[in-house]
This record gives sequence, structure tokens and C-alpha cells, in this order.
Amino acid sequence: MFKHILVPVDGSTTSEVAVGKATELAKAFGSTVTVIYVIDPYPFTGVGTDFAYGQAEYLSAANAEANAAVRAAKESFANEGVTVDTSVIESHTAWRGIVEAGTALKSDLIVMGSHGRSGLEKLVLGSVAQAVLSHTKLPVLVVRD
Repeated sequence: MFKHILVPVDGSTTSEVAVGKATELAKAFGSTVTVIYVIDPYPFTGVGTDFAYGQAEYLSAANAEANAAVRAAKESFANEGVTVDTSVIESHTAWRGIVEAGTALKSDLIVMGSHGRSGLEKLVLGSVAQAVLSHTKLPVLVVRD
């Protein structure tokens, strides 16, 4: 039923739970999996040389975090015998990167975690899962920890 599953991760325990659910589905359906981590290359704006330095530092830290998260997810899938590819991508918003990757990879399903934010926290931080649900035509399984 699902030939290719896309699993966006962010290094959180919630994304680890999503990896576990995606593993079960991939094993049941013989699916291949692609794990992605989306980096926003411009999370803040600034002017002058201080901005350039801050941007370089941010991208270096973001790439290190992204590589650690996809490596951990890849190991988890591989330990269960699931075929997995990984990718770190850049997009101006996480949800856009996820939706575009799902389409480009011809995924059948997106399995992702949701932190279940509400109130002011949701207003300030937003909900990546909600935005993905609003903008993709692919089926999405949202997992909570």
C-alpha cells in the first residue's frame, strides 16, 4: 500500500516516536523510507558584517544538528532492516521543505511528529504538522509522544 514513506525529523523525542511508527509501517508494507531534516537558511534577518558572521555560525550549528538527527534515524531504520535514504535540505519554512520533498520523491505517505503545542506557544512557534496537513495532497500520519 505504501511504497515510499517520508519521515521528517528534528531530533526531538516526538520525531523518534514517528520513526518508530514509520518503521512498523515500512516493515508491514515493504516500504522504502526517506528521512529528511529541513534547515531554514534564513531564520533571522540582520544587516552588516555581524549578520554574516551570525548566519555562518547558525548554518554550521544547524547542519551539525541535522546530520546527527538523520544519522540517528537512519541507524534506527537500518537496525530493523528497513531500506532508508537520508537528506538534509534547505527551505525557507520547514513545512514547505517537507511538502516539496514529499512531492519530489513521489512519497505515498508522510509520517511526522507533532509537539502538540497550544495557546501562545502555538501562536509564536507555529505548528509544522498543521502547515504540512494544510498544504500537501499526500496522506499524513501525525504522531504524538
